[in-house]
Amino acid sequence: MADPFLYDSGERSRYRCHGQEVQIEHIKAYACKPSFSTDKAVIVVHDIFGWLFPDIRYIVDLVALHGYIAICPDFFKGTEPWKTTDHWADFADWMKDHDPMKVDREADVVLKYLKEQCGAKKIGIVGFSWGGMAVHHLMLKNPQLNAGVSLYGIVRDSEERYNLLNPTFFIFGEKDHTISYDQITLLEEKLKQYCKTAYKIKVYPGQVHGFAQLKPEDMKPQDKPYIEEARQDMFDWIKTYI
Repeated sequence: MADPFLYDSGERSRYRCHGQEVQIEHIKAYACKPSFSTDKAVIVVHDIFGWLFPDIRYIVDLVALHGYIAICPDFFKGTEPWKTTDHWADFADWMKDHDPMKVDREADVVLKYLKEQCGAKKIGIVGFSWGGMAVHHLMLKNPQLNAGVSLYGIVRDSEERYNLLNPTFFIFGEKDHTISYDQITLLEEKLKQYCKTAYKIKVYPGQVHGFAQLKPEDMKPQDKPYIEEARQDMFDWIKTYI
């Protein structure tokens, strides 16, 4: 079956990470700190390819480069991430054991670590695809997260999905065929109705699922301006609220 995410996760270029792996209670995490002391942190939530995937570690390092303590926990808790050799016919069954709505315990563990071990006082969260769904969930449930950015997380409709606790930015690609424009329109309509905090929705022209986490050497020239714009928008949102 064709990859429904249109995300080239095959032979990836090697990436030399700048951070280190840490153990936080029952989960492992990849962490990177800026060159100076700060009390601001950002949790990065990986996609279906997990916390070891080079693209997500690149994002963690990029967040640290922008001046934040950055950490990507293994929200799969040691279980197998989705692999490029897996069959998409099995994806629904895999998702049953990797529910992005069941990340609360791990989020609390990481929040405690950031506050007690890293001195973080303001904490944001960004997530990609699977992680974007997790961010949407956590911004409805956890008031300790001061701001969130959900990048192309599939929108699940229910009346409980829109009363966000703190400012949240939703990023989508125009040609992401896992998320229809109708879903994005519905999200905007419901947020107008229910949301009492700041939010933003932005759709980037011509972009497919997974576009914003590509490393520079993997970008197509025609996509690079939109990828860079999305990242800058993400950091502007974080800077504004944390």
